Parts: sequence; structure tokens; C-alpha cells
Amino acid sequence: MKSLLLSLSLFLFTGFAAAQTTPVFDDMTEAQTEAFGAAVRDYLLTNPEVIMEAVAVLEQRQQQAAAQTDGDLVRRYAEDLFYDGYSFIEGNPDGQILMVEFIDYKCSFCKRAHPDVKALLEANDDIRLVIKEFPILGAESTLASRAAISVLINDGNDAYYNFYDAVMTFNGPLNEATLTRMATESGADAELMMETVNSPLVTQMIQTNMRLAQNMQITGTPTFVLGGQMMRGYVPLAQMQIMVDDLRATLE
Repeated sequence: MKSLLLSLSLFLFTGFAAAQTTPVFDDMTEAQTEAFGAAVRDYLLTNPEVIMEAVAVLEQRQQQAAAQTDGDLVRRYAEDLFYDGYSFIEGNPDGQILMVEFIDYKCSFCKRAHPDVKALLEANDDIRLVIKEFPILGAESTLASRAAISVLINDGNDAYYNFYDAVMTFNGPLNEATLTRMATESGADAELMMETVNSPLVTQMIQTNMRLAQNMQITGTPTFVLGGQMMRGYVPLAQMQIMVDDLRATLE
């Protein structure tokens, strides 16, 4: 917002120098161009609310363009998003509401979203949620995601969910000691987890998620995909429920 206002202000107070190079001014004399610029400048200074209206329209158009781009990306990579064949599926595996969440265990907003996502799934038995391990916040994030994927490979869905839930709700350091303890409490083989944490298969899964995120221009967590929409950042439960209801209505 501030950058847009600054740009508009510079445009107004420089006598429309940039606009003078456009074709509309080709048939105007220098005096006419300056008079036109002065008239517009005076009008906007007298009616500054017009600037805010213009900024609002510009922001709306930018949001619409971004949503269109995101929708195109979701359609292009739908198979990799919803049916990659290796990511953990939470909720109803046969649910008609397709949802994806890119997570990082050190992300405070992922932790904030975690109980909301759980509540959403409890209230809607037709959501198929794919959890994408996307460690981007440093070494602890990477170790935690590697450990979680190892648990999924070695011990299956139930142990993974327990481990994922424990790590997502844990606010301390994510190191070998804490992850091993949480794995054991989750019903996983903690020793086997640490033996396979750096295996080629685990590395491949993370790299595949990273490539998908890069292709979809995802740079932060949490990032949600719901149907054909992408939401970058934390989304409150009430808003997610509205979006789920709207998506369900289009599928009925």
C-alpha cells in the first residue's frame, strides 16, 4: 500500500512526466500537456479519496490476477498435489473435497493452523487432506520432516499421524533426542527411524515436494490447496469452513 501511494504521489508531483511520453499526448502542445497535468493534479489534491479508490481497484485487480495464476498452477499440477502416491492422507481417503497442506514443523503459523485443520476434518467427513512435508526453515525443520517421513515408511499411517501431531504441537528444539522420544511415544520404531532418516527414499520424497513447491511458486508455510484454489498463509477455521461449503456446493 505505501509503495503504491508513493508511486502515485511521485507521478502527481512530477508533472506527469512519464505520461507525456504516451501517444495520448502526441497531438498536444507542451503548454497543453502541462495544463492538463496541473488540472489533474489540482483535482486529485482536492479529492485525495480518489487516490485511495484507485489503489483499491489496483489491489483488487492484482488479487484477481494472482488467484487466476494460482488456479492455473493447481490445475497443471493436480496429479502431483492430490495423488502423489507417497504423502500421508488425513481425513477421508475417498473424500470428494480435495485439500493439500504444505507444512514445516518450525513454522509458527503451521502450529497455529494445526488445531483448526483438525477441527475442520472432524466437522467435515468428506475432506481428503494430503500432508506435504516442506521443510524450509532450517536444519531442525529438515531433520523433523526426514524423521516424519521415515516413520511413515517404516511404521505406517497411524504412527506417522501420532508423530506428526506430536511434533506439530511441540514448541521446543527439534533434535535427535526429542524426535526419538516423540517417535517412541507415537508407537514408531525410533531406532529404525534414525537409521533411515537420511535414506535415498526419504531424500527423494522431500526433493519431489520441493520441486513441486517451486513449480507452483510456493515459498512459505502453511500453504493450502482446496479444490482449485491456493491459500498462501494461515487461514482461520471459519473461513476454511466457508470455502469447503462453497466447494461442496459446486460438486453436488
